[in-house]
Amino acid sequence: MEWYYIICLFIFGTIFGSFFNVVGSRLAHNESIVYPSSHCTYCKHKLGALELIPILSYLLQKGKCKWCHKKLSPYYPISEFITGICFSLCFIIFGWSWQFVIAICFISFLVMIVSSDIEDMIIPDELLVIGTICIMLLQIPAYGIGYAVSHFIQGIGAFFFMWGIKLFGDYLFKKESMGGGDIKLLFFFGVVLGFPMAVLSIFVGSLIGLPISILFQYKKTHIIPFGPYLCLGAAILLFLNIPWDQLINMLIMY
Repeated sequence: MEWYYIICLFIFGTIFGSFFNVVGSRLAHNESIVYPSSHCTYCKHKLGALELIPILSYLLQKGKCKWCHKKLSPYYPISEFITGICFSLCFIIFGWSWQFVIAICFISFLVMIVSSDIEDMIIPDELLVIGTICIMLLQIPAYGIGYAVSHFIQGIGAFFFMWGIKLFGDYLFKKESMGGGDIKLLFFFGVVLGFPMAVLSIFVGSLIGLPISILFQYKKTHIIPFGPYLCLGAAILLFLNIPWDQLINMLIMY
C-alpha cells in the first residue's frame, strides 16, 4: 500500500510541478497565472491535452514544440521529475502527518521560487508572503501558536543574518554581492526550518553551488542565480530530518 501512495504522490508531484513552473515563470514576468492558458513561448500556440502531460510530452515531442519545432528547455521535465520525487520523499520521510503537509507546502513554494529565479533572476515577494502565511497556518494546528510565533521570530533572525553577510560581501567585493530576494528567502527558510537550519542552508547551498559556478565561469556561460542553490540546500536539510545540533555534531565528527 505504501508503494501505491509513493507512486501516486510522484504522479501528482509531476503534475503540480508543471503548474508551479508556469506560476514561477509568469510571476517573474508580471503575467497572470490564469490567462492566457498554457502555450508555446515561441509561436504562442495553445497547448493541447497531450502536450500538457508532464515529462512524457517533452519526450514524445523530442524536446521540441510540435508546431514551430523550436527547442524546449530541458529544465521543465527535469523540474517536474524532481518535484515528483520530492512529493514522494515527503511521504517516505514524514508519513501521513502535519509535518508531511508542511513539507509538501514548503517544497511547492521552493519549486515556484526556483523557476522564477532561473527565469528572470527574481524571487517574487508574493511567493514569500503567501508561502509564509500558508506555513504558519499549518504550524498552528500542528504544533501550536507558540511554535508558529517562535519560528516567525527565527525567520526574522535568519533574515538579518543573511543581510549581515550581504553587507560584508558588498564591502569585500566593492559591489553588490547578493540580491534582496536571497535575503528575504532566508526569512522564509527560518519560518519553516528554524534559525540554525536556515543559516546552515546557506553553507549547504554554497557547497553545492561553488563547483557548479566555477564550471560555468570556466566555460564562460551564464551563471544561474544563488536562490536555486539556497533552495536545494534547504530541501536537503528538510529531508535529512535531523535536529540541527545532531547535524552539527555529525559534521564536526567527519
